[in-house]
Amino acid sequence: MEMQKLDTQLVIETPRFDMRPLRRSDLGLIEMYASDARVANTTTTIPHPLPPGMMEAFIVRATSEPRDEDVWAIDGSRSGGTEVMGVISLSRLDRNQSEVGYWIAPAFWNTHLASEAVSTLVASNPLANAAMFASVFHDNPASAKVLTNAGFQYLGDAETFCIARNTAVPTWTYSRSL
Repeated sequence: MEMQKLDTQLVIETPRFDMRPLRRSDLGLIEMYASDARVANTTTTIPHPLPPGMMEAFIVRATSEPRDEDVWAIDGSRSGGTEVMGVISLSRLDRNQSEVGYWIAPAFWNTHLASEAVSTLVASNPLANAAMFASVFHDNPASAKVLTNAGFQYLGDAETFCIARNTAVPTWTYSRSL
């Protein structure tokens, strides 16, 4: 794994893909994947159907200074893949902690891409966090497995509102000390 600085956000390289800051040219792929109900239903913040301009605003926020969240595109183009296979982020919390968020395009489900991306993000710890947190919906055990494979420990159950589903959804919460 090799890291290089790009503006204020690191590019994190792996043999299979790069995790790089979002760029405006990512809009088409991000919009296509985020508009898929299967993706939206696994997140708290992506509505379905996707309103016009939402992903453009997301990219503007992700590339602005200052920001509360660092967002990376999971870019497989260096190894012959597509430029955006998913998105992974760290949202800054207090006490030197962050919350991990991610989604993977359905075409790349069951390829261990999410596990590799989360494990790489934890290992590189680009914000020099003391701890990371994450939560997943109960009906998404594959994402729970991604977190436990990356060394996250189960903390407990909660619930959070899912915009795409328009309801509160039970979650499992995890943490990882670094």
